[in-house]
Amino acid sequence: MKKFYALFPLLGLLLIACSDDDDAQTTTPDPDPIVFTSGTADFSNYVSIGNSLTAGFSDNALFIAGQEASFPNMLASNFALAGGGDFNIPFMADNLGGATINGLTDLDMDGSPDIGNRLFLAFTADGPAPTPVPGQGTTEITEKLSGTFNNMGLPGAKSYELLAEGYGSVAGLLMGTANPYFVRFSSSESASVLGDAAAQGATFFSLWAGSNDILLYATNGGSGVDRTGNPNPLEYDRNDITDPGLLANALGAIVQTMTANGAGGVIANLPDVTDIPFFTTVPFNPAPLDEATAAALNGAYAAYNGGLQLAFAGNAIDADELAARTITFTAGESNPVVILDEDLTNLTGINPALVNLRQTTSDDLLILTSRTFIGTLANPNDPTSVNGLAVPLEDRWVLTPEEQEAIATALAAYNQTIEAIADQFGLAFVDANALLAELNANGLPQADGSVVTSTFATGGGFSLDGVHPSPRGYAILANAFVEAINETYGSNLPGVNPLDFTGLYID
Repeated sequence: MKKFYALFPLLGLLLIACSDDDDAQTTTPDPDPIVFTSGTADFSNYVSIGNSLTAGFSDNALFIAGQEASFPNMLASNFALAGGGDFNIPFMADNLGGATINGLTDLDMDGSPDIGNRLFLAFTADGPAPTPVPGQGTTEITEKLSGTFNNMGLPGAKSYELLAEGYGSVAGLLMGTANPYFVRFSSSESASVLGDAAAQGATFFSLWAGSNDILLYATNGGSGVDRTGNPNPLEYDRNDITDPGLLANALGAIVQTMTANGAGGVIANLPDVTDIPFFTTVPFNPAPLDEATAAALNGAYAAYNGGLQLAFAGNAIDADELAARTITFTAGESNPVVILDEDLTNLTGINPALVNLRQTTSDDLLILTSRTFIGTLANPNDPTSVNGLAVPLEDRWVLTPEEQEAIATALAAYNQTIEAIADQFGLAFVDANALLAELNANGLPQADGSVVTSTFATGGGFSLDGVHPSPRGYAILANAFVEAINETYGSNLPGVNPLDFTGLYID
């Protein structure tokens, strides 16, 4: 028996040891940290090429906070997790966004994009309204920045302008052949954007360009010419639609140059402009009228309507055009406005008073800035000269169905080219068109249960200019780029959280 007693201390030690083992087995170890890899890509030297969407333009301006919230800067933060290097940005001087050229602020130069202060949401007697931030921006365009810059996004740039030598020259500003943003950081007076980008020896690049080749026509209400079939940009005006062949040659040359030394990359197609708040915010029938005003307007257009009846009787127009051109107002909240439509039959040879007038329909798209113009007086001394009612809106305020069709045709050709380039060079491809269409149609749910939409000012997806994304919108786009890169190159980049970025700058 004494031998068994002698074993008790040993048994106790074994029990303690087993107890410790049980505790060890129930303790959950910390998960191994995720190791992010670049797959077959090399992110060590990333260069982005494009226009305002690449630069981080927001609220109608380029400013430091917006540049920091650009989608390429978000990509660079992901690339840094997998071997990415520094990402240098040609920062503006402040968060106002405005600029001067040789100290002058009155910059009325052909071809120069707007470089006024950014917008903020001011609360006026008429309700919330986008308003330029007061003060004067301290960025002087002619003060050259030193060094090289990874973000080569240039507000206002068209596809073929990215190849143009002298696009960053001070002298070119006076002739409308240079871009003021590129003037600040171009390597020389004769430099091109592509030349400066290629000189950096990028190992990876992004290209999102071509939107201005169609957007400037759209945002100016179709006040331009569709240049399809004319590949000579020297014959273009600023708001013209670029020939698809010219765009294809420009984007093809950029990709061929950037991939010549084996660089990988990602390219995105172009969104449908009819999906952005600039064209979806103002209804076609925005005019409230009382009975007296409606009756007065109907009386004013009675002679015009009578002239249309005579033109129809003489077979100058058919019944459909007669109905489309007859102008009638009713008392109530939702009256269409009167516009000039160049696609109507010209009847002025029959009667000089029968100009090309009609009222808007649900097929028309009034541009965002028309909402502060409709209802103003064409003549301050004439209270009856109400723009959009007694005085028709000019073409620049509305996209008609015919103008929308020209845009859609060009867009389809552009996007077919972009996808073909991605396939030809083995690039990651981002369907930005489908993404922004979904944002407009249904919104995009977020992790906290909120939904980012394209609703102007409150949706969180777009900035106050109605064209460019908000920081949160840029984050959503950045994630689409990351997803495409991961799929193509086998990387495992995490993306960004859109909720970490504001949906609207509050001041």
